[in-house]
Amino acid sequence: MDQLTLQKLLSNLPLGAVRYFHTIESTNDLAIRWAEAGAPHLALVVADEQTAGRGRAGRRWFTPAGSALAFTMVLRQGVGELATYLPRLTALGALAVCDTLNAALPPVTPAQIKWPNDVVVNRRKLAGVLAEAHWRGEQLTALILGIGINVAQASVPPPEMVDFPSTCVEEVLEQAVDRWELLRVVLKKLLEWHQRLEEPEFIRAWERRLAFRGEWIQLIVENQPPLEGLLLGLEADGSLRLRLRSGETAAFQFGEVRLRPQKPTQAV
Repeated sequence: MDQLTLQKLLSNLPLGAVRYFHTIESTNDLAIRWAEAGAPHLALVVADEQTAGRGRAGRRWFTPAGSALAFTMVLRQGVGELATYLPRLTALGALAVCDTLNAALPPVTPAQIKWPNDVVVNRRKLAGVLAEAHWRGEQLTALILGIGINVAQASVPPPEMVDFPSTCVEEVLEQAVDRWELLRVVLKKLLEWHQRLEEPEFIRAWERRLAFRGEWIQLIVENQPPLEGLLLGLEADGSLRLRLRSGETAAFQFGEVRLRPQKPTQAV
């Protein structure tokens, strides 16, 4: 892939600008610098390889050359209003990936969203989303939406690098995949959902694709003891709704879902 070929491939999408790199430290980091320099709305950074890709909580994102997708979009238009829907941004990327894969996957094994930012198939992760805000002083100037997708087997990180089982697109589809066509379709879906970010249907679509509903999970919140609960669904703002062991129902805006398949010894 090269800059001109990628621009031609994506020419039918209403992107602000496109920059392609064979190797880069992080598409999110470059997108932030580009935003500081005046990147237009819907500017896109794409890399074949990331040497210092980032996930949530400072984790490294594994992106070897020739086997994965790593791209970041800059959102600027109406950024003040978009800030109201900041929790939905990670779901925006995840919905786009789910819809793309579910067009080819059997209904019994759909791509789902592991709240708040991962895409899983058969309880294994194959994509992640990292949304970041860019500020100039007290003014929010851009939102940065990064997406990483494991496409070929070589992009699946070694077990010691991850805390959740991983897979890749080619493994779940059981066929070779054109990475760049996959990118085009995911971007098309992303732009479609971006237009619907404020609609109630956005949350409903997110909830329909929510992984592990009806299961006991553990919610990991920074600097707090793990919290166990039955995953019920989402609130209108995208918060995770759990039924705790006490029987109380509570909503959480922050945290990370981890599986705890064993059922409690006492009914709640």
